[in-house]
Amino acid sequence: MFEISKRISSMSPSLTIEISDLAKKLKSEGKDIISFSAGEPDFDTPDVVKNEAIKAINDGFTKYTAVDGIPSLKKSIIDRLNSYNHISYEEDEIIINNGAKQSLYNSFSALIDAGDEVIIPAPYWVSYPELVKVCDGVPVILETTFEDEFKINVDKLSELINEKTKMIILTTPSNPTGTVYSKEELTKISKILENTNIIILSDEIYDKLVFDNLKFTSPASINEDMLQRTITINGASKSAAMTGWRMGFTASKNKAFIKATKKLQSQSTSNINSITQQACIKVFDGSIEKDIEDMRVVFEKRRDLAMSLLSEIKGIRFHKPEGAFYLFVDISSFETNCLDFCKELLQEKGIALVPGVGFGSSGYFRMSYATSDENIKNGIAKIKDFIESKY
Repeated sequence: MFEISKRISSMSPSLTIEISDLAKKLKSEGKDIISFSAGEPDFDTPDVVKNEAIKAINDGFTKYTAVDGIPSLKKSIIDRLNSYNHISYEEDEIIINNGAKQSLYNSFSALIDAGDEVIIPAPYWVSYPELVKVCDGVPVILETTFEDEFKINVDKLSELINEKTKMIILTTPSNPTGTVYSKEELTKISKILENTNIIILSDEIYDKLVFDNLKFTSPASINEDMLQRTITINGASKSAAMTGWRMGFTASKNKAFIKATKKLQSQSTSNINSITQQACIKVFDGSIEKDIEDMRVVFEKRRDLAMSLLSEIKGIRFHKPEGAFYLFVDISSFETNCLDFCKELLQEKGIALVPGVGFGSSGYFRMSYATSDENIKNGIAKIKDFIESKY
């Protein structure tokens, strides 16, 4: 009686969630599990944000709001984008969404027609191609290489662009590789797009988590042409440790596009919850900058610890991630079936990693170091033992 639609049937489930769920199941059965699979900070939400949410509840701020978000939250986002990202937006060029994943879905839904092509550099975040497909678009995978540090080769990009190309996805810092694009690299990409109508969708959810004194650069800040063609997507989940609060936002100089996503949101989820909106003002107005910096410093130290320990394992290789909180590890010298590798490792050693195939790259695994030093030390010791005993 219930025949599932073809567009949903064609979607692949998220491997990150699948591995996390399997790890939780094994843990509930009493097995000792160390999880490196979760894509969320292990820190608590800053107190000033929680207190603002409590105040909103006590003040009765619990009703519907405008579909696109309350003005005070938009103002704090606009100020932050101006001061940190060096991009200028107006209130009707911003919409608040139920997490950055809805920001992506709304953007694809508003812009993609059947047959439109979206260029997605691989390795990619697992949801990009699936969301494009569910909107009847065609994901076009741009393969990057370990030798290029998983960054876009502009010659390869040029070869993929044609009359059907509607959009290019940029993620900086990257999930899963930790790659961060410099201003010079983004400028090279911008030159390829001059005199085209191709849209850039810039996912910047990890923009505050960059290491080694690197300066983060938003694609929309490169020049006026990039500003006009770029959709900037961000939120509170990663840098503010607020994954469960479900707050993202979309910014674009194209007011008609923002209006279209507002229309879609008005007929689907409507506004995001009012309490989260009020609390998130504190995320973007500078109130938690010390909390964010404290987390960033810890992540950088954990990265260095994990790299030091992984470097003792023969046969693997990885780049030093410049941002986010992931290591993308190449195991192809001894194993190309990374899915089987990760499943066996989880069953035998109780270590949860995400296979690279979920990110479009076989022969790799993603390891999140958003966990304790103890877990990093014990977990990598077990990975080392597994690899040395099996291979």
